[in-house]
Amino acid sequence: MSHSPSSSSFECRSDPDYSGSARFEKPRISYRRVPGAAAGAGASTFGGLSSLIFKFPPNFVRQLSTKARRNCSNIGVAQVVAASWSNNTASGSSSAAASGSAAAAAVPAPASPVEISAGDEVAVVDGLNVQLEALADLKNEASFLSSDGSIAVHAGERLGRGIVTDAITTPVVNTSAYFFKKTAELIDFKEKRRASFEYGRYGNPTTVVAEEKISALEGAESTVIMASGMCASTVMFLALVPAGGHIVTTTDCYRKTRIFIETLLPKMGITATVIDPADMEGLESALKNNNVSLFFTESPTNPFLRCVDIKLVSDLCHKNGALVCIDGTFATPLNQKALALGADLILHSATKFIGGHNDVLAGCISGSEKLITQIRNLHHVLGGALNPNAAYLIIRGMKTLHLRVQQQNSTALRMAKILEAHPKVKRVHYPGLTSHPEHHIAKKQMTGFGGVVSFEVDGDLMTTIKFIDALKIPYIAPSFGGCESIVDQPAIMSYWDLSQSERLKYGIMDNLIRFSFGVEDFEDLKADMLQALETI
Repeated sequence: MSHSPSSSSFECRSDPDYSGSARFEKPRISYRRVPGAAAGAGASTFGGLSSLIFKFPPNFVRQLSTKARRNCSNIGVAQVVAASWSNNTASGSSSAAASGSAAAAAVPAPASPVEISAGDEVAVVDGLNVQLEALADLKNEASFLSSDGSIAVHAGERLGRGIVTDAITTPVVNTSAYFFKKTAELIDFKEKRRASFEYGRYGNPTTVVAEEKISALEGAESTVIMASGMCASTVMFLALVPAGGHIVTTTDCYRKTRIFIETLLPKMGITATVIDPADMEGLESALKNNNVSLFFTESPTNPFLRCVDIKLVSDLCHKNGALVCIDGTFATPLNQKALALGADLILHSATKFIGGHNDVLAGCISGSEKLITQIRNLHHVLGGALNPNAAYLIIRGMKTLHLRVQQQNSTALRMAKILEAHPKVKRVHYPGLTSHPEHHIAKKQMTGFGGVVSFEVDGDLMTTIKFIDALKIPYIAPSFGGCESIVDQPAIMSYWDLSQSERLKYGIMDNLIRFSFGVEDFEDLKADMLQALETI
């Protein structure tokens, strides 16, 4: 049926049949008139509209009342309102739809209210004034999903997304604030009788989905996501280590984290003991001689991919009243479950493998509700909130996390073995190799060894530069964990402001290379690596 632009109608189609499996049963939503509602246009019942997806005419969403935009996507509201307006099309006539569309532009007097029930909760549609009260909590965590891959695709979204919409992808809710219809609602919210959002820095529906997805992967009670990995780590330090406190960390770590520990924490009287990742005697001594608040390390570490025995470290620290936070960025939640191994907190630069596409900055911390609440409260004060558009990119990137990590694990291990056997490579740092000092630990607590390999070529600074410049596939860039391969020379990329002798204090040699393998074909990466080695 054709319509003129001035008389567009709503086109509907049925949802897929979910009856084949009770596990995927879709929530049943019915439409009926509120008892006692005044009769008027569109007054007939909605019994047959419990499962419809609507296609809207141009500018439909823009025409909605701004009051329809509370804590849900505009499309979700549009579906509710469209159900009311399109009821008159039941006879197949386009005239009712045309008049409904025209009425929308004119903003008519409110139609009689329609009640939409979901479980025992109710949402009332009163003309264009859509009031979405607390719909039934449809949250059903991934109890029937056994693999991390499936959880990464569905957690936080199909299994409990708190946004009224039938969209497969999570909507981006771009708002800086949320309103309350009456002061009584605000007071209920403040006194924790009502769940709501308040201000963009304190929470966002899109961001919550990203947090819940990460929590599901890590087996955590709660996750807080922030604007970058460094934001996450610094807020964590400030929230959990008291003034005058003491921390224990390891020699090999991300340089900016080391700078924060060495230069900023001392201003608050916070001191640190630095140990080798394998030095458990040093850890025991530090715990005995200091009032340690926190043990913090990466595992694997940056850039030498050293590993700590997370279970052993956690046992030792907990006996002495210290918390344990592991930065698992290199491992990803798929290769290593730090919380299950005994750590109190797991931190990631979500910029890397979790986002996975070199297009977003984010950081996250997962753990118990109690600890994450402490961190979240300080985060609300300091800022560093993640933009909802960035949260969407994290959500989208995580849907392919298991596929990417499987490919990167495989490529990195195969290339590490090739590099270790090559005459122009002096040493390879990769926990999947038996030559790695903590291979036995990595084999025990990791299911995969990651997509990053560090190695030393046989040569000096200029020889190493020549090798890197001969590579054709990887980008010369900081960061790692994306679909594109990335290579960098730490002596230049991260430590160039230091002299050679100062760099050596941290073990950073001029011939050290960190290679992050992307998802390119293994044979292409192998050929590129070998041809570049032939140039030196």
